Amino acid sequence: MSAKNNAHSNGNVPPIRGRDVIHRWEGNPVISLEKLPFTCLNIMNAGAVQCGDEYILLVRVETMRGHSVFLVARSQDGIHFECDDKVLMEPAKDGQFAIYEERGVEDPRITFLDGTYYIIYTANSRHGTRLALAKTDDFKSVTRIGLISEPDNKNGALFPKKINGCYVRLERPKDGGNIWLSYSDDLVYWGENNVVMSPRGAGFWDAERIGCAVPPIEVNEGWLLIFYGVKDTSGGPLFRLGAAVLDKYDPSKVIARSQEPILSPREDYERIGDVGNMVFSCGAIMNETNKTLYLYYGASGMVVCLGTAKIDDILRCCFQKGGKS
Repeated sequence: MSAKNNAHSNGNVPPIRGRDVIHRWEGNPVISLEKLPFTCLNIMNAGAVQCGDEYILLVRVETMRGHSVFLVARSQDGIHFECDDKVLMEPAKDGQFAIYEERGVEDPRITFLDGTYYIIYTANSRHGTRLALAKTDDFKSVTRIGLISEPDNKNGALFPKKINGCYVRLERPKDGGNIWLSYSDDLVYWGENNVVMSPRGAGFWDAERIGCAVPPIEVNEGWLLIFYGVKDTSGGPLFRLGAAVLDKYDPSKVIARSQEPILSPREDYERIGDVGNMVFSCGAIMNETNKTLYLYYGASGMVVCLGTAKIDDILRCCFQKGGKS
């Protein structure tokens, strides 16, 4: 892993508690409505990355107009964050991007690749959802690159290195609720699509649909994928997080997959809100020093929280008996 993506190099781990593989930080949430520099309706989730000495959260915030924008939150320790005064990215006001972003920019996932921070996000409009790509060097300004998918596609995440000479991404087209993979030579035009993982059907915690949560993380065993799974219940959809390992050289192949979720909504702030019973992540930072994953996740569409877990514990959950399906 690049040093750019190493969190908490001093090895400190925040106090934790929990009944899941992912342990909640005792001080949750890390970002709440009260921390924002302006009044808004809610906070959905956040992309995460380390940029120099700063830990960056790119927070999806729903404004009083009802559309989503991206706000940067910065930290020196990865735990205590302060939000910028101004929005980094909002729906474009002219050109092709304006047509497809009129209802907001959503679910940013950040990947540091070839010296640049790339942001795959969802462009939302009356015409449906599309994946879009932007880039930044400092999270003070951002440049749009292109609209990079067909309609009704979302949950895009870029791998942090080329595989077999190509850029690779994960995505979730609307139909089927599956995770797909595609390749590109230039980051704009994508093809060679393959299904990676599918919902497991009735009875499972990820029965109805799944999608990429965190951009893939390179580990010795392959690519660690944190994904979300949805099960419909009498009280509405229930969102949980799971983990899988993809083949290092052919990431369309699933080596292992957790049978049980690694994080489920249990606390009040995860169960009660604008979107109840939801834990949903778009970003995590791995600390190479203590082999700990720092997962930043949205809870009930109201706050951003922090959870931690040893990488070995997540991998053990994937590889335990019956862990591939």
